[in-house]
Amino acid sequence: MSAVSSPSGVADRRVAPGAVSARDVLRGAMPSWRRFWPGAASAFLSEASAVALLAVSAWLIVRASEQPAVMYITAAVVGVRAFALSRAVFRYLERLTSHDAALRQLATSRTDMVRRLIPPAPDGLARTRGGSVLGSLVDDVDELQNLPLRVVLPLVSSAAVALGAVVFVAFVWWPAALTLLACLVVAAVAATAWGWVSGARAERAIAPLRGRLADAVLDHLGSLDVLVACGAVETSAGRIRAADEQLRRAVTRRATAQAATSAVVSLLAGAATLLAVLVAAPGVVGGALDGPALAVVVLVPMAVFEVFAAVPLAASSWRQVRAAAERIADAVPAHDSSDPTGELRAATGVAPALGDGLRLRGLTASWPGGEHASLHGIDLDVRPGERLLVVGTSGAGKTTLAHVLVRFLAADGEYTIGGVPVASLAADDVRLTVGLCEQHPMLFDEDIRQNLLFARDTAADDELSAVLERVGLGPWLRERGGLSARVGERGALVSGGQAQRIALARGILHGFPVLVLDEPTAGVDADASDALLTDLLSAVGPDQAVVLISHVQVPPALVDRVVRLEHGALV
Repeated sequence: MSAVSSPSGVADRRVAPGAVSARDVLRGAMPSWRRFWPGAASAFLSEASAVALLAVSAWLIVRASEQPAVMYITAAVVGVRAFALSRAVFRYLERLTSHDAALRQLATSRTDMVRRLIPPAPDGLARTRGGSVLGSLVDDVDELQNLPLRVVLPLVSSAAVALGAVVFVAFVWWPAALTLLACLVVAAVAATAWGWVSGARAERAIAPLRGRLADAVLDHLGSLDVLVACGAVETSAGRIRAADEQLRRAVTRRATAQAATSAVVSLLAGAATLLAVLVAAPGVVGGALDGPALAVVVLVPMAVFEVFAAVPLAASSWRQVRAAAERIADAVPAHDSSDPTGELRAATGVAPALGDGLRLRGLTASWPGGEHASLHGIDLDVRPGERLLVVGTSGAGKTTLAHVLVRFLAADGEYTIGGVPVASLAADDVRLTVGLCEQHPMLFDEDIRQNLLFARDTAADDELSAVLERVGLGPWLRERGGLSARVGERGALVSGGQAQRIALARGILHGFPVLVLDEPTAGVDADASDALLTDLLSAVGPDQAVVLISHVQVPPALVDRVVRLEHGALV
């Protein structure tokens, strides 16, 4: 029962579903500066403490070997202890504050993604594979947390510490500072370029392959009964194994690229240390550089490169985050399928008055991405309390008309409710007046009670039982043991006719002035279809208008008027 699946009030918090760029997604993934700066400051102080710890330790060890008076090395001993403690303390504070900020922002990003997908659903997402949407909602949105944690934070703190270390070494021996700076620049360029060349292609392939695997698994599980009946389980499982193998190879290529990048940085770290020895040796020989200072000049590059190793990893994370942001932007339709102008109107929660009924004049509609209009030139009136039958062959446009009436799908031309243009109303408000019982009603893997309550959550058990009696399910309810009986996953424990009756019970509970029944006998035997239609139309109140869509014959006594659709037009 799509018309009541979204509670009113959700639209009040929606984000306008206009065109979304990857930059917009990335901007929304970054925490505010107020939340981000404590983590950045803590990361800088932690990494600076690590470099300072090695520098002071190197100076202390060499100076102590000269056996000076204790008073000359006491300050260094205190410094070693202080930097060792501060490194751990600031690392803890960095993890605490940065993850708190990133996870808070991740929750906002998840909510924003869902809000952007709600307005164009279901028809705006009709051409999007379920696995792709699932990947965008779960894996790609989760990937956004790495923007502050693994991209911005390491780049800011590592770059600042590396620059500070170069300045510090320059005060001790400036030639060593120049070699350190040169090695850092070469490491940044070489490692980042290598990672980009070797890992970018694999990274771009991972998400589509992950979506393909998810699609294969969803198709397999969703069609398992058919696959078993046709003996095609092994073929479907083979598709899953093939998709998994392709994904595994792409992930392996990306990991190999990251490992190679780390190897390049390690080699350059060793080169920086050797160069520091070479450029410092003349100073030691000439007496301009003593032993403790030499230890500092030689060992500080090791600590700096340990910190700097996060930069190539940040570049790899940036590629992943950027790719995820692009996929998220692609997954969000540029416009709401029910409002192609992109001017999403906030729902008021007030159903527009039916007045003299629904009026359609010169109405034209097409599915998103469709080249041709599915409906054109439709002139139709639905009066209050009327039973209108819309007939036509498959593909004539009957379901398109149903979705236009509940504004799942936008239409050009005139469409009014009680004289009020639908284009001036929020889609959720329209669906408070016009409800839809779909051809294949969605039943949740809950009990009968929960499958009815979301239509009106204040209904008591007596009301639920009474409405089931009205739609002809009273005996069935008693046989199942009452409202607590479960209906199974996607209604596996009920028949097609029973599912349609439950869907109609939802519509009656919600009290739609206009109820659209889209092929209610689709899953019912021909012998039982007349009885089902009689029960359905008899259960609807006399003041409710019914638009019955069917491609099978309906007893004339059940309806007031019949219109026929052919090739998207009324004849």
